[in-house]
Amino acid sequence: MVFSEPTFIFFFLPFFTAAYLLFARWRNPLLLAASLLFYAWGEPAHLPVLSASIAMNYGIGLGIDAALRRGGSGRAMLALGVTANLCLLGWYKYLGFFLETAGVANAAQIAPELPVGISFFTFQALSYLIDLRAGRIGVQRSPQRLALYISMFPQLIAGPIVRYAEVETALAERRIRAEDIAIGMQRFVTGLAKKALIADPMGLTADRIFAIPDAGLAPGTAWIGALAYMLQIYFDFSAYSDMAIGLGRILGFRFPENFDHPYAARSVTGFWRRWHMTLSGWFRDYLYIPLGGNRRGPLRTYANLGIVFLATGIWHGAAWTFVLWGLWHGAFLVAERMAPARWRRAVPGPLARLGTLLAVLFGWVLFRADGTGQAAAFWSAMLGRTGPEAGFYPAASFFDAYILTVMAAGACLCVPVVPRLEAWLRPRLPGAGWVAGRTVMAWGLFSASIVSLGAASYSPFIYFRF
Repeated sequence: MVFSEPTFIFFFLPFFTAAYLLFARWRNPLLLAASLLFYAWGEPAHLPVLSASIAMNYGIGLGIDAALRRGGSGRAMLALGVTANLCLLGWYKYLGFFLETAGVANAAQIAPELPVGISFFTFQALSYLIDLRAGRIGVQRSPQRLALYISMFPQLIAGPIVRYAEVETALAERRIRAEDIAIGMQRFVTGLAKKALIADPMGLTADRIFAIPDAGLAPGTAWIGALAYMLQIYFDFSAYSDMAIGLGRILGFRFPENFDHPYAARSVTGFWRRWHMTLSGWFRDYLYIPLGGNRRGPLRTYANLGIVFLATGIWHGAAWTFVLWGLWHGAFLVAERMAPARWRRAVPGPLARLGTLLAVLFGWVLFRADGTGQAAAFWSAMLGRTGPEAGFYPAASFFDAYILTVMAAGACLCVPVVPRLEAWLRPRLPGAGWVAGRTVMAWGLFSASIVSLGAASYSPFIYFRF
């Protein structure tokens, strides 16, 4: 099931929310049942995979706790848990890639189908086991509550990646106020509008251009395609995060923020502090710091950064383009770390932001391309090469007033214009006027989104496939 489809918006969400609010004593069982139904709706064959992950991590968590209580380190049980989770992820996500790389015939047919959301719920389970063994959290003895933590439908499919400590108290008891419901609904509508009004139109443009044969690419067309995808992936993924955070707020949970205007960053390092922040934090705390972080000298720091971003690329997908995308970003982070601080400070802000955007943009081409050959063709076209068949695919056929308007709106919203405008307006409006204005805006965005979604074809969120 997808947050932006009518079945969810007009049936699943209102009926479930009404029951959830009315039957306060049964909120956990209701939410768990709804989460499993939500997952099974589109992935019934893979519900046993999610269930097996829940059961496995519940048992290993009890084993770690038992070892700690006996005075042991729990290291062996943790190693078992990490290995089991990574094997589960590797079997479903990377087996086909390994077979194809090894030259095995019919590798795509042999490999199992990828369960939706497996990268996200596996990383949540791993963080629970690691934090439990480190003593940062206590063991969860209720199988229902641990199942709810791993499978909660607002963030089950595409994050944000929630640490157990962030919801531990709310899993046991939570109060839901009218203010939380109002804020959550507004946040959900904001995400829905991002998805329907910006991400989907940009996605259609990007898909059309990335379907062009390599020989048909010209500089203008390639730049339009790359920019369209750059806007699509940000507004698509941040839309899902907004909707997940909003739904969590309605249900009494406070999920962590996942984006902070990443395209406004002055460096690639800054970009990763603002983009998919829960994933960046996960790799920082569970891989970079255990490897030694920046505590063992410059060379070890550079190597650790390279390892982390190689893992980041591999986490996103089983293809060489994702590997290269991770290494591309890792190389920029190492280069920025190596540059003297006075050099970085000397670069004017607009120039630093433009350089960061170009580095990220060329990286998104790698991320989106069907293979390294297409990525190379796009890069070549963006740098000035015109293909021999470019006349069949003029840029004007992919770029009109509507696309220009959506791109301009997207570009404006990539920088913190809205928060600054709200900060300026709020003191100037009385309390009732502010609430009324926000309500009218929310209804307007919701109506426009529903009209746009009704006119469009099915469009799942990009990160569903990761």
